[in-house]
Amino acid sequence: MKTASDIHLNPSSPAPLPAADLRRILEEKDRLLAQQQALNAELRKHILLLEEQLRLARLRKFGARSEKLPFQGELFDEAELEVSLEEVEKELAEAEPKKPRKRHTKADGFDENLPRIQVHLELDAEEKAGARKTFFSKVKEELDIVPAQARVIEYWQEKAVFDTEDGSQQVKAAPRPAHPLGKCLASVQLLAWILVAKYADALPLYRLEGILKRHGGRISRTTMANWIIRLDDVFKPLICRVPCDYIPKR
Repeated sequence: MKTASDIHLNPSSPAPLPAADLRRILEEKDRLLAQQQALNAELRKHILLLEEQLRLARLRKFGARSEKLPFQGELFDEAELEVSLEEVEKELAEAEPKKPRKRHTKADGFDENLPRIQVHLELDAEEKAGARKTFFSKVKEELDIVPAQARVIEYWQEKAVFDTEDGSQQVKAAPRPAHPLGKCLASVQLLAWILVAKYADALPLYRLEGILKRHGGRISRTTMANWIIRLDDVFKPLICRVPCDYIPKR
């Protein structure tokens, strides 16, 4: 059996490291371990924030399905939900690694292409009497919305009656505009409004039925569903020409 003295005397045995080198190796190991623990803590925090963001996003997206329940008001308030989601997103942005700053627009603002109207706030004759000149300066901007309005479009077709040589009469009528669904109670604008409200704004058909009813249009959700199904055949030629990259994956 070899003793410790035999090992030291063996020239093939590696020389022991100095104590200073051992301390330096241990300190480097401790430093790397501390960095890894800090990174793990940041990742755990990031995961918790992502889970909270996912939970709030699910409430915002699917909460409307339970809004008819009598106790739904106790579950969450939409305004509080939006604020909570915004706070989580801010924390996520702070937790993520710093990236080069990009120019960004204000969170709230108006599109430059929106139509604008001017409201002139005028002084009365007594208030501006004796003034050398008057001028207007813009002091405020407000975003306005024109509420939806329902109306009925009546098509009156002009017809002309001609006498023929055999003593009979022939009637000629003005051509009717083409409609994607043929005989249909909805105008093209109403069909577009239904599609945008359902698929872009996530409004269910029973809500659209209620909105139209408030404006005086009695259109059932079943009728609107049938319109949407029939429009599928109308849009198929257009969809087939759209590149696959532009069609969202389900």
